[in-house]
Amino acid sequence: MSTPRNPAVAILAFCLLYTSCTLEAPPAPCTDPLGCVVLEAQEPIKLGVLQALSGKVAPLGQEQLRGLELALNERQRTILGHTVQLQIEDTGCTSEGGANAALKVVADPKTVAIFGTTCSSDAATASKVMSDAGLSMISGNNSAPFLTSIGGKKAPNWQPGYFRTAPNEEYSGRAAANFAFHRLGIRRAATINDGDIYTRGLAEGFARTFAALGGSIVLEAAIGKGDNEMGPVLTAVAKSQAELLFFPLFQPEGNHLLAQAKKMESLANTVLMSDGALIENSFITAMGELARGMYFVGPRPATTPQSGQLAKAYLQTFSTAPSASYYQDAYDAAQLLLRAIEGSAITHANGKMIIGREKLRRTLYQSHNIDGITGPLHCDQFGDCGYPRFNILRLDAPERGVEGLQANVQDIFMPNSDTPKGATNDKGAGPVQP
Repeated sequence: MSTPRNPAVAILAFCLLYTSCTLEAPPAPCTDPLGCVVLEAQEPIKLGVLQALSGKVAPLGQEQLRGLELALNERQRTILGHTVQLQIEDTGCTSEGGANAALKVVADPKTVAIFGTTCSSDAATASKVMSDAGLSMISGNNSAPFLTSIGGKKAPNWQPGYFRTAPNEEYSGRAAANFAFHRLGIRRAATINDGDIYTRGLAEGFARTFAALGGSIVLEAAIGKGDNEMGPVLTAVAKSQAELLFFPLFQPEGNHLLAQAKKMESLANTVLMSDGALIENSFITAMGELARGMYFVGPRPATTPQSGQLAKAYLQTFSTAPSASYYQDAYDAAQLLLRAIEGSAITHANGKMIIGREKLRRTLYQSHNIDGITGPLHCDQFGDCGYPRFNILRLDAPERGVEGLQANVQDIFMPNSDTPKGATNDKGAGPVQP
């Protein structure tokens, strides 16, 4: 037999004679429009983690990180034989911090995707850096409407490749407005925000829905972050004759506003309502009796057998009970991301892995009807993946803390046409839930 001149043909001829020989097709070149991450055998899959690990919301950032850790532990911290390596960066829950942290992780061309952020303010800047770099990012905590969609249309801060499992707080404002109008009989309401895209989005969502229902928004005011003197804005609320004040603020501004409002006789009959940012033991402990009778709107925690198992895993892993339910959304976000990486990766017999960035995004956008801890997960074209379900809570027993507050459900809001008995839809139907 003559020897073929082409080396590849020669190898093929050799393998035909000796069956012990195996051929491995060389990896195809990357054709993904956004580029590929190519990993050699045993090379780790790198994920950027952007969370607020310092400052007043650090506990929320820690809960997000713990949700991610629980999801990784279930997979033995591997995907398709590759270990997962985290690059954790602190955003400080600021716009500047979000941008700087994102720039650090995208600087590494081997970064596959990003898990974060904690706050909507740092998400707005981090998501722009992420998107421009061709990556994907998913959060279990961001909820400002401005990041995804408002009224079914693309929001101002929307970025391709940004996803979240935390429910869009546009629905939170709607839930609060529906409860105020239909259940409390409120017809005059005021709002206060701090200029943050999160608090502003909630306040605007409340105002928009309340006005559509037939109520009057008599004042839309704003304070500054770090403000501790609330007298002028509270005086304006009193002069407006608002029957209800909706103030979706963080600590310590929320603490200052409540404490000073309770000292004003002109506001004695004004209903006070906030949101999930103040559903914290630290707030209830600090305010005590001053907070009695306050209403809160917040995401409805999962109560499935799976969520119970996750809570046990949390306790076993971190030797403490979760302080809130936010780790559940973080766990779901992490699982969606890990599934998408697994589903979009191309692996070769030699252990090499290729992950197309556009393919990863597309896989996330196509994540539909996935069973999550918090309920069915369905990513829409704007990146919203979580089902919006909200509780209206009233604090009647400050001594019982968050546990007592979350047990005192006044209403359940779900924005769909087939609202279950015991819940409220956009039309305000359904009884108060005990």
